[in-house]
Amino acid sequence: MRLVRFGSSGSEKPGLVDSEGMVRDLSGVITDVDGAALGPDQLERLRQIDPKRLRLAPAGSRLGPCVGGVPNLIAIGLNYRDHAAETNSPIPDQPVVFNKHTASISGPDDPIICPPGSQKLDWEIELGVIIGRRCWQVAENDALDFVSGYCLANDVSERAFQSEMGGQWTKGKSSLSFAPLGPFLVTADALTDPQNLDLRLDVNGLRRQSGNTRNMIFGVQFIVSYLSRFMALLPGDVIITGTPAGVGLGQKPQTFLKAGDIITLEGGELGRQRQEVVAFDEEMSRRWRSAQIAVSLAK
Repeated sequence: MRLVRFGSSGSEKPGLVDSEGMVRDLSGVITDVDGAALGPDQLERLRQIDPKRLRLAPAGSRLGPCVGGVPNLIAIGLNYRDHAAETNSPIPDQPVVFNKHTASISGPDDPIICPPGSQKLDWEIELGVIIGRRCWQVAENDALDFVSGYCLANDVSERAFQSEMGGQWTKGKSSLSFAPLGPFLVTADALTDPQNLDLRLDVNGLRRQSGNTRNMIFGVQFIVSYLSRFMALLPGDVIITGTPAGVGLGQKPQTFLKAGDIITLEGGELGRQRQEVVAFDEEMSRRWRSAQIAVSLAK
């Protein structure tokens, strides 16, 4: 299955994509595509539904992040040898783990907001892994049993905030709009092989990243088991698993995003994203604070 969330930001409804690529409304069946809906029994219940019996989503509906109510957004750094090399970093002997604030999550085609003071805004195409069951102290051989699905992700990063201002990476990774997820959550049974996915990212029509998940240093199975040693993973948690070479930081000369740039991402069975970079302004901030909804207000 391909599950989606559609509608205005903060008010998304759950849906699924039928065999003809049309979005069908699941709101009469589940309240959201979230941890409560992603366990094995719940997903099996959804598989039994005839999509043609569900009403179509309104034409032109915005797609929100493909999973809602995310408890934790966990990221793995330097997980491709070519990316470690381009950033002059040693190959890690254990996964590099950091967090992104969950308020950074946005829809696959929502704008990326360039935050105040940003100088080195960068892109990172990644495979996202969505947890479907409580997962703690899980053996590597069993780890994939706890994965409900996968999605495409852009780990947007502000490199100056990340590496030149002291402390941890989180503050360079967590601004509003820095984690587009989707367009859809592909359930684990419907994805051919998470370790053989082509990942491609263009900026303004120029190919910047081209990689495959088979080249990850640490694969999905190992990552899930490894993280479960140190933290209890919860249904709805999202893990983004690192990026191949080609980020702006690694270009010669270095190249970073600016307002007006267009980013497109493709992940084979995971679908496609498109984002425009927009400049921050105070009105945008005021509207977000008053409405308590996310980055689609920036359009």
